[in-house]
Amino acid sequence: MKRSGFADLPLHHGRVPPWLAERMSRLGAAIVESILIQYGRSEFLSRLADPFWFQALGAVMGMDWHSSGITTSVMSALKRGLAPRADELGIYICGGRGRSSRNTPEELRGIAERRSLDGDALVETSRLTARIDNNAIADGFQIYLHTFVVSAQGEWTVVQQGMNEAGGMARRYHWHSASVRDFTSAPHTGIVGKSQGVIMNLVDEAAGGAQKALLSIVKENPDSTLREASRLLLPRHHEVRAENVDLKRLGAVLAMAYERDFRNFASLLLLENLGPRTLQSLALVAEVVHGAPVRFSDPARFSFALGGKDRHPFPVPLKTYDESIAVLRKSLDSARMGNTEKLEGFRRLENFTRRIEERCDPRADFGPAIAHEFAISERYGGRSVFDDAKGSVRKKPQKSPQKQLKLFPF
Repeated sequence: MKRSGFADLPLHHGRVPPWLAERMSRLGAAIVESILIQYGRSEFLSRLADPFWFQALGAVMGMDWHSSGITTSVMSALKRGLAPRADELGIYICGGRGRSSRNTPEELRGIAERRSLDGDALVETSRLTARIDNNAIADGFQIYLHTFVVSAQGEWTVVQQGMNEAGGMARRYHWHSASVRDFTSAPHTGIVGKSQGVIMNLVDEAAGGAQKALLSIVKENPDSTLREASRLLLPRHHEVRAENVDLKRLGAVLAMAYERDFRNFASLLLLENLGPRTLQSLALVAEVVHGAPVRFSDPARFSFALGGKDRHPFPVPLKTYDESIAVLRKSLDSARMGNTEKLEGFRRLENFTRRIEERCDPRADFGPAIAHEFAISERYGGRSVFDDAKGSVRKKPQKSPQKQLKLFPF
């Protein structure tokens, strides 16, 4: 067992409107199914345990790119979307926020009975991860969301979140069962930091004697013994800014979508006749499915797939959202019938976009890129929570960015 990382997020109060929640469930389920078909259950659980990948997943689904609500919304959407086919897919999501978290033991025991797993061990693990993050780490965060994701083989990932209202922040904790089997003996995949000489590690595999001697002072803060492998710290500002995005990576996606020759070839890779806006969305979805871990260092970039419910970086283009789900769903249905060509197209699309990034210099002009999205928003059914309010006024665009994309040939 290991705690694989955590993310610090600004507290953000609000709700996910029904028109987005339903789409998030369908898109999230399709993304997960794509990963399961091509990489397997263990890989999905490993990705879910990565705070950077999780943030990118939420952004590509249309949630606010950095707020605390992304955790509840994404896990709720995945639970709703995957539940009808949980036995078929072999992935089960238990728990949730508040009262739902208290149902976790009962849900785990039910799954364990159907899958011949050790239900008591799963329940004990669920409780232990919650207690460590809520009680053993004196960081001022109180757990209010606990989700336990388990596979048919018994491998699991925990995603839970605590709140610190005084500091205006939430902290999301990720755990994964894959590597370590003892919380108190070398549970870390790595502890990295500036050298300060010899340090004390009370969960080193050779520290058994010291552990016994220190049982009398268990009330001391053990934060130093639970360093995470990866930590995501997000800024307090709500809008997406140029410094939050790798502009070369974003530029490759925009170039692929809007440069005619690239767009035609990208459509061919997917075996679809797709417009630029849907290609932009699907290129980022493809990266969530196929991208290497290093590709998720700038999760804000993935909000350029389908925008955000609070218009950050632009309103959610509902027509594009629905077409993206339809294309992905069609490829999954074909794969279930034995024809994987359409599904493989997403892998080819991800490779093609990355080649543009590597061989050209397609840096995005950030301001015009966002202005362009607002300019075309109405055409693609752009909607936000502010548009749900009577008398809301859509922000006016400034200029379109396509002509400012400067590319060099392969």
